[in-house]
Amino acid sequence: MPATTIPGATSVPELRAHLAVPPVGEGPWPGVVVLHEAFGLTDDTRQQADRLAAAGYLAVAPNLFTAGGVRCLRATFAAMMSGEGAAFGDIEATRAWLAGRADCTGRVGVIGFCLGGGFALLAASRGFDAAAPNYGLMPRNAAEVLAGACPVVASFGGRDRTLRGAAGKLETLLTDVGVEHDVKEYPDAGHSFLNRHNSGPLAVLERVGGLGYHAPSAEDAWGRILRFFDAHLRQDRRP
Repeated sequence: MPATTIPGATSVPELRAHLAVPPVGEGPWPGVVVLHEAFGLTDDTRQQADRLAAAGYLAVAPNLFTAGGVRCLRATFAAMMSGEGAAFGDIEATRAWLAGRADCTGRVGVIGFCLGGGFALLAASRGFDAAAPNYGLMPRNAAEVLAGACPVVASFGGRDRTLRGAAGKLETLLTDVGVEHDVKEYPDAGHSFLNRHNSGPLAVLERVGGLGYHAPSAEDAWGRILRFFDAHLRQDRRP
């Protein structure tokens, strides 16, 4: 599927991105913004977008590191931690660009992994119709940020030492603020269990550290995500 650019971003005039169009039909289709890990817009992220397209979604994965350089990396991570910054303008530009396309119904979800999972959770109250954060950090002022959020389907790994207890905390919080949700922790999975990293010799270290792809958990999580998106994104918003 083709590379594309997204105008109107905050960090740069145009964001580089990967666009994945459903292989069957002419649309319009609901859209999904796919937010990458800390490794950037890799083949793995492109494949996640392609999987969504195969399921009938118009999916776009923006490169949040388009500006490049250490300053860009620092600014993106700082935005995720603080809940404000240029990265959120870039995500909003991507959402608006996707929703405005003639082949999109106008309903748009967001999915993210690790760094992108944190952004997806923060973006749940910023104009999206459904959010799927995967092993993303909880925002500092979570109750305030998630009040009025769109429906959330979230997945965590029980062996993820960096996010121990996060699934339970998010479940409780979303219940308290009245947001429809599906939160699940997979006991045999670690961090990045939905991502296939081309890490070569480091793959052994990933497994020892409780990281990396875990097929049974990943397939169950994808089933939940797609059912959740079907329930919340299939209605046509256009007149």
